[in-house]
Amino acid sequence: MNLLLITADDLTAGSCGCYGNRTSEATPNIDRLAAEGMRFERGHVTTAACQPSRQVWMTGLYPHRNGALGYEPIAANVPTLQEHLGRGGWLNGILGKVKHLAPREKFRWDYVVEGGDLGEGRDPARYREASKRFFERATAERRPFSLVANSHDPHRPFAGSWRDRRWTLMGRGSYPAPKRRFRPDEVEVPGFLPDLPRVRAEIARYHASVHRCDETVGEILSALDESGLRETTLVVFMSDHGMSFPFAKTNCYLHSTNVPWIARWPGRVAPGTVDAKHFVSGIDFMPTILDAAALPPVDGLDGRSFLPVLRGGTQEGRDEVYTVFTSTSAGREYPMRCLQDRRFGYIFNAWADGKRVLLNESMGGATYRAMVAAARRDPHVAARVELFRHRVPEELYDLEHDPSALRNLASDDAHAEVLAGMRRKTLALMASTGDPLLAELRARIEPRRIP
Repeated sequence: MNLLLITADDLTAGSCGCYGNRTSEATPNIDRLAAEGMRFERGHVTTAACQPSRQVWMTGLYPHRNGALGYEPIAANVPTLQEHLGRGGWLNGILGKVKHLAPREKFRWDYVVEGGDLGEGRDPARYREASKRFFERATAERRPFSLVANSHDPHRPFAGSWRDRRWTLMGRGSYPAPKRRFRPDEVEVPGFLPDLPRVRAEIARYHASVHRCDETVGEILSALDESGLRETTLVVFMSDHGMSFPFAKTNCYLHSTNVPWIARWPGRVAPGTVDAKHFVSGIDFMPTILDAAALPPVDGLDGRSFLPVLRGGTQEGRDEVYTVFTSTSAGREYPMRCLQDRRFGYIFNAWADGKRVLLNESMGGATYRAMVAAARRDPHVAARVELFRHRVPEELYDLEHDPSALRNLASDDAHAEVLAGMRRKTLALMASTGDPLLAELRARIEPRRIP
């Protein structure tokens, strides 16, 4: 078995056609990959921030257990997937996002191509050539391989934005424009954002970057086909977290962590299958790959293999997912914890005190500025901006009927029992993983004599 992991940067599941996005021609290659394998509807990353999310994949541990709550390197004594594959004789390669798996010595790369050599991670043709060279090396050395191919799309700056044009003027824009652009009236505005003209315009530019990411996926898969290694390769496609817009990236909402998660494995994963039952999480990636590769398991991981699900079976204990967030890339700490099951999502915002203001990357875009402007005349938008900026200590959403998380039910008496149950489960998960926020959540809710 070989492994090809293709990742997107800041791609929400709902932005892909195979996940219901009606924006025509946005993701034809990703959609084709889904038709050739299994698509998970309840696939989540563990944290909606780039480096910590990727380090969770490769350690099978929550951020507070691998030593990297934010953008720090993992602890030296934490085992990594690459170390175990390397010991098993595998050839390990990475394309782009190299610094987001740290420290370098914990990730045994035999083949490295930095993002700057891939057109700032935005040139599909360069990904094709780099992938081709890697596959040729693996064939020549007759070794099983693991290639992690990381597109930098659709991370900001979006294609055609003023920041994208500035990159070009600065000499960083040595990458092609997407082959397909979108008009504002062609795209869907996610339900968690207000449908405003400037929001639509930025969503259209985001979709152009999504399409260029899709082009990259297509080029990498073409290189794999030409290598003759398709039939022996497990291909996984996923994103490190959701889109860089308010209420998605660097948060704990459904659209923060629910990412496209697709697996194609000829002869082992049935084509055209959709798993809407099982929750799979970023912590499960390492144990699943070790299991699929028939390599020894690693003791003490937080995740567990979902290989039985890939093979079309069922697996108990996959009825919920626990996600976390600690800090932005700028080092600003906004600790949050979230428990989601098939119906409800509960969020504990440990930082929310009514005074502290959230500052994150998505606030620098046109969408947030449009929301702030519209808030002056629209009470609904004003309430959304207020919630985004200050949050509240607890949030509870009926995700079955309100997937965009627009109505907080935490203070609704009709949902008091649901809230109490989600609190208890969250406390239990915190206790079992040594979560540093355990005492804070306990102190906040136990005096209320939760039933």
